[in-house]
Amino acid sequence: MSKDLQKATLGGGCFWCTEAIYLELKGVVDVKPGYSGGHVKNPTYKQVCDGTTGHAEVVQITFDPEVVSYSEILEVFFMTHDPTTLNRQGNDVGPQYRSAIFYHNEEQKEVAESVIGLFEKEEVYSKPIVTEVTEFEKFYIAEDYHINYYARNKTQGYCQFVVAPKLEKFKKIFKDQLK
Repeated sequence: MSKDLQKATLGGGCFWCTEAIYLELKGVVDVKPGYSGGHVKNPTYKQVCDGTTGHAEVVQITFDPEVVSYSEILEVFFMTHDPTTLNRQGNDVGPQYRSAIFYHNEEQKEVAESVIGLFEKEEVYSKPIVTEVTEFEKFYIAEDYHINYYARNKTQGYCQFVVAPKLEKFKKIFKDQLK
């Protein structure tokens, strides 16, 4: 494993889904659910769900760039949520569910813009991509009960009907990149 681990902070709707997906990706060392992009310090889940903090539900991914590139991290991101819906992922509605990339440096910003451009050029989606690309400022880790939520709550309704199908789609598309 490389000593030069990097971080990616992404909002792709509910963080239970995105956490479950990235925990299965080869080269990912750690995934933490949390909040980013807002104006309230140390927000709670309830505050973020109210939609008034400005925060998005995100995952902060620690990855080994010698195993998985930032571009590959973003490919997974764009193929496992709908980046064309503003402030919405399926039945989850509100600014906290927006599609967002919080870049940690200029290189990440350039890669994000390039991947978006490629997806648009290839017309992967029939509607325009509305993913926000914003400079990373602060990450607030979510409450303990959100960490590894899917693995601990597989029989819960939301996990069975929302998380599990997204995870299966990921495993089918990215089968060569699974841990």
